[in-house]
Amino acid sequence: MARVRLRGALKKLADGRSEHAIDGETVGELLRELERDQPAMGGWILDERGLIRRHINVFVNGEGGSEDTPVSPQDQVDVLPAISGG
Repeated sequence: MARVRLRGALKKLADGRSEHAIDGETVGELLRELERDQPAMGGWILDERGLIRRHINVFVNGEGGSEDTPVSPQDQVDVLPAISGG
């Protein structure tokens, strides 16, 4: 199972847990499973088309990732909201 780590407000939506072990072959599959497992997160990471929202950053082993990025059980996926300011 890949490890999905959540940061910021996303962690709070996931029962306060920052790390989740999830099965899947792509980042998109992992994130859909995460949203099924943590219903309060529904719609916060993926939009209605199943695409990662613009304000969310996803990294697989430190490299930028997208919905189609393949993952293996040894991978670490970090999901964090974009930081912006004015």
